[in-house]
Amino acid sequence: MKHFFMFLVLISLAAVSALAQTAPQTTPQAPGATESTPTADQLIDRFVKSIGGKDALEKLSTRTSKGKIEIAAFNVSGTFEGQNKSPNFTSMNADLTGAGLFRSGFDGQVAWEANPMIGMREKAGTELADAKIEAVFHRELRMKELFPTMVVKGKQQVAGKDAWVLLATPKEGSPITMYFDAQSGLIVRDDQERESPEGKMPIQTFYEDYREVDGIKMPFKMRQVSPMFELVITLNEVKHNGPVDEAKFKKPAN
Repeated sequence: MKHFFMFLVLISLAAVSALAQTAPQTTPQAPGATESTPTADQLIDRFVKSIGGKDALEKLSTRTSKGKIEIAAFNVSGTFEGQNKSPNFTSMNADLTGAGLFRSGFDGQVAWEANPMIGMREKAGTELADAKIEAVFHRELRMKELFPTMVVKGKQQVAGKDAWVLLATPKEGSPITMYFDAQSGLIVRDDQERESPEGKMPIQTFYEDYREVDGIKMPFKMRQVSPMFELVITLNEVKHNGPVDEAKFKKPAN
């Protein structure tokens, strides 16, 4: 699910311009935690089980997702397509009416993006570190490796339901706060402050309409809320273990 995140940030920042003009150490508990508070490891393990389990996830090696993308504040919509391949290859395209074609990718080493406003560019520093984490195909199974420091921060309501809050910090890259539904164990929201050419931006992403595909559950609706507007991706097709166009992972010449 998190493979969409970096691409949503890209569109959010650029569309405004277009339209307006290893195994971890111990995982500590938060102060005041009680026996009823789950540990970080327990939250992650339950999440993996809730979406289908380790065995089901490991059967998948590629994913192609298609759907629509909408920015209601500007009355703009378009088509979306994402491709992912194990272990860490990803590409995403969105064609927005009135804004143009937005592309993003990671080929295992180089993270890049292209849009009508900035053209083509490579990511570096924190942006590159975030892209490497986002591109991991079986990220759900490698959370403890990717985020060595994870702290349970208590409970908070998301859409009227209790959710356990987990602050996860990678060795390199941006910390992320994840919200796990207390009943289902599914991730229903995450918060991050992301680096971009325009500076840092706080982003909330909500994961909704979970459906089972090939033995795993995944959200078919993702809402990204920024200080500027809300962006929504709604999937209508998800296919696993099929062919992918590997050329789309690599940085284009222009």
